[in-house]
Amino acid sequence: MTGIISDIHGNYPALKAVLQQIDKAGCNKIISLGDVAGYYCMINECIYELRERNIINILGNHDNYIISNSRCERSYSANLCLDYQRKILTSENIDWLHQSVPYIKEHGYWMVHGGWKDFIDEYINDYSFLDIPGKEIHSYLSGHTHIQTFIRGKYADYYNPGSVGQPRDGHASAAYAIIDEYYNLHLKRTEYDIEQIIFEMRKAGFSERISSCLYYGCKIGQDFIL
Repeated sequence: MTGIISDIHGNYPALKAVLQQIDKAGCNKIISLGDVAGYYCMINECIYELRERNIINILGNHDNYIISNSRCERSYSANLCLDYQRKILTSENIDWLHQSVPYIKEHGYWMVHGGWKDFIDEYINDYSFLDIPGKEIHSYLSGHTHIQTFIRGKYADYYNPGSVGQPRDGHASAAYAIIDEYYNLHLKRTEYDIEQIIFEMRKAGFSERISSCLYYGCKIGQDFIL
């Protein structure tokens, strides 16, 4: 059995809660679909946990911003958090991010962070590729949107496990998935201690504007008028 996690974004309390559920399910492997970095302040704790468990990470756009020392062109809030993370990340954890892979293909699943035209930063909103015959792939799996999704196609299916650290589908609970012993994928949710990450963000000097969205399962700033 394999646990699938994505878009942790430095939210360690959410990651801990998800990993507890994955452990209870008896998974012997865990794959991260990327974006361990970005948005929240407990990036070192998250990467330490993934390193200890030998979890493979697929490169996400926020991970790439860190290792390439580049900026996010569409989010001021993201850049505030990325600048903070660059200052506190240990060299060992940066090295681990550098080892992230572009994609994973196994057991009929093709896993990326973004999409199949742009592995890192494509947002999937057209599912017509599921109606194209293919020999090897029965399921496409990506993160990036933070929205837990299942789409049935003619020749293949699409899954998004949703976000561990910043769900954007109207549910505050952390999202993940499990591939069972028969290679079927199950979408899952679990509650976690949101107050803890908000407390840590406040300690790190961040406005609650960046973390208050966690109560509502939405994008930063979406829960109030800017």
